[in-house]
Amino acid sequence: ARRFATETGQSPITWLVAARLTCAQELQESTGLPVEAVAHAAGFASADLLRKHFRVRYGTSPQAHRLAMRHGVADLADHAHD
Repeated sequence: ARRFATETGQSPITWLVAARLTCAQELQESTGLPVEAVAHAAGFASADLLRKHFRVRYGTSPQAHRLAMRHGVADLADHAHD
């Protein structure tokens, strides 16, 4: 874990959650899958866990993000807390 953190600047779990969130964000933007299916496809154990991490990182829910993308609202990267 130390070597991973040295190489990436993140703990393994932080990196993994970030990768899963990126995948979930892309699925939310490019598919009509329900949040439960997006969570599963992105590697989260549940939709509730996806919602929790999504809100912490992006300040919004996955569903609100999808609606915003359909209406042309600014990219989430502008709101990430990283």
